[in-house]
Amino acid sequence: MKIAVVGATGLVGNIICRVLEERNFPVTEFIPAASSRSVGMEISLNGKKYKIVSIQEAVDAVPDIAIFSAGGSVSLEWAPKFAAKGSFVIDNSSAWRMDPDKPLIVPEINAHILTKNDKIIANPNCSTIQMVIVLAPLHKKYKINRLVISTYQSVAGTGVKAVNQFEHEKEGKVLAKEDMAYHHPIYNNVIPHCDVFLENDYTKEEMKLVNETKKILQDNSLRITATAVRVPVQGGHSESVNIEFEKHFTIPDVKKLLSETDGVEVIDDVTNNQYPMPRNAHHRDEVFVGRIREDHSVDNGLNLWIVADNLRKGAATNAIQIAEYLIKTKITG
Repeated sequence: MKIAVVGATGLVGNIICRVLEERNFPVTEFIPAASSRSVGMEISLNGKKYKIVSIQEAVDAVPDIAIFSAGGSVSLEWAPKFAAKGSFVIDNSSAWRMDPDKPLIVPEINAHILTKNDKIIANPNCSTIQMVIVLAPLHKKYKINRLVISTYQSVAGTGVKAVNQFEHEKEGKVLAKEDMAYHHPIYNNVIPHCDVFLENDYTKEEMKLVNETKKILQDNSLRITATAVRVPVQGGHSESVNIEFEKHFTIPDVKKLLSETDGVEVIDDVTNNQYPMPRNAHHRDEVFVGRIREDHSVDNGLNLWIVADNLRKGAATNAIQIAEYLIKTKITG
């Protein structure tokens, strides 16, 4: 199995390499690729050193699977070139997510829709992944009518520059504007601004939650609104999700259903102050859910608190799980 990682030197690219090792992914030939400034550098996988190659060299090597984590513009330019050679591309950027011809995949929910013709496969937004894996079984059983989402997103979701800004501000350093990932300080602050603002005054991140959720759950009738907020946490995204169902539910049934859902772990013991936190999720692949309680202000209302490591299940692990599915079902072969 010949595997390329495009963007191998980036924050998510490094984690992709670690997750490949942890899950004993069957790599027979590894092709790490990155921008020209990284070509020639070395990266390790399973104790062996590999030289970073250009993206064109990776295309020419014709990998079975290319996992992209290099930004939307790189994906738009290069993913079709890999696909034209017969490689399967799993892309972490937002470039292909809302393309009606490209599948948007969370393996626990909809990997079964993949075919040999799906050469470019989109990985959803990190905040969407952790939410829909919890929502999917609830939607199937109780039919969701409306969602109100508030996110509490870590600086790691923005990238290395944001992590550096957070660390430097924590140390009391004053940064020049060009060294800041955000328009404002993030340490000891909360910024209600993730990604760019759109014409409707929502941010791109907020609309990703709206549109990607509808596509993954295959239900355009869902009414969804979202507010995405950046918080001074280094890793792990948290979400408050308010749901209005069409059908009646009971809390014990909801907890049982979620505890039986692949990839989900319920932490909900308020008597002992047990609930999901980013600290629980660090370096973990599970999605954690708690504070499961009725919303008595509406009929069939439910509140959830959902937490996950945004760089793992929210990016690297989900992509590798897609690759594992391609291999297991022999779609790649």
